[in-house]
Amino acid sequence: MMSLLGLFGCSATINDYQNTKPVFNLFSYFEGNIKAWGMLQDRSGKQTRRFTVDIIGTVNEDVLTLEEDFRFDDGEKQRRVWVISQNEDGTYTGQADDVVGEATGIALGNTLHWQYVLRIPVDETAYDIKFNDWMHLQDEKRLFNTAKMTKWGFTVGTVTLFFEKQ
Repeated sequence: MMSLLGLFGCSATINDYQNTKPVFNLFSYFEGNIKAWGMLQDRSGKQTRRFTVDIIGTVNEDVLTLEEDFRFDDGEKQRRVWVISQNEDGTYTGQADDVVGEATGIALGNTLHWQYVLRIPVDETAYDIKFNDWMHLQDEKRLFNTAKMTKWGFTVGTVTLFFEKQ
């Protein structure tokens, strides 16, 4: 009964991954060429879009630059360039043109918890959507990512991504 109750317990915290392996190093994993495949789902769980991402990561001392080129199943293309710094306390901060303010993250064990607000244009307006990403390193080449998207505290969708280091 206790294990069944665990299924309905509180949200995960980064400390839940403290002893997991392999240890995820954000800069090491994303340096070089990465290929990713993903999908967006609306709040009901219905898949609404699929996409691929080609990523080139460059490390220069304590800064990681990620050039991400997205290609969606409807033909749309997007580009995002992240500039991510590792702070003295081991946390990360990042910026990109369509990110409102600063992204923050912390890695522990095989997991990175990454949070930010993304400005998403829709028709004549733009929406600021909060992303709550959890990245889990499977092995030296594969990484899983789920991101819960919220607006005003309500879930509006989920992004699921699978990364493979080339």
